[in-house]
Amino acid sequence: MNKSILEGLDPDHPQNSAPKDTPPEYFCGDIDMRIARDGTWYYKGSPIKRQPMVKLFASVLKRDETGEFWLETPVERCRIQVEDAPFSAVEMESFGIGDKQKLRFRTNVDDVVTAGRDHPIRVPIHEETGEPSPYIRIRDGLDALIARSVFYDLVELAVEDRRGEETVLGIWSDGVFFPLGSIGDEQE
Repeated sequence: MNKSILEGLDPDHPQNSAPKDTPPEYFCGDIDMRIARDGTWYYKGSPIKRQPMVKLFASVLKRDETGEFWLETPVERCRIQVEDAPFSAVEMESFGIGDKQKLRFRTNVDDVVTAGRDHPIRVPIHEETGEPSPYIRIRDGLDALIARSVFYDLVELAVEDRRGEETVLGIWSDGVFFPLGSIGDEQE
């Protein structure tokens, strides 16, 4: 008897007791589901408005070694589209100061992580626009795009640090320094 991905998401369903490393029984193909850059989940072009449903889908989201995103349960595996990162970091709290500081982030699906070795922050710069796109690793190759307002809060906490020949602006969290960007050296 085939089960749909919605039935497979029921945590009390007996099929969901399989070990996490058990491959799904079958591939159900690409589904018309997408996660927009702002973290909004869409199904057949319409936003999914029920947050508990979004959280449920997020709990079974995986990313494979080729960068493809999947909703994966013990009974099926469906590919979805993600425009940028699957999550958005929508809130940040800071505790402590200097290299003892800890930065805790909350995502749009209520995952909470502290930036550090297991949850690094990276800020690639778009080649054409020069705009930063800040991310934090949430779990298993899944990142959250740090919301602009949260990034501004990060910059407020930033300190200058000399890295080789370059002066960078960055932040400390859980004993790790994360560069946010180069500030260059002033000409005299």
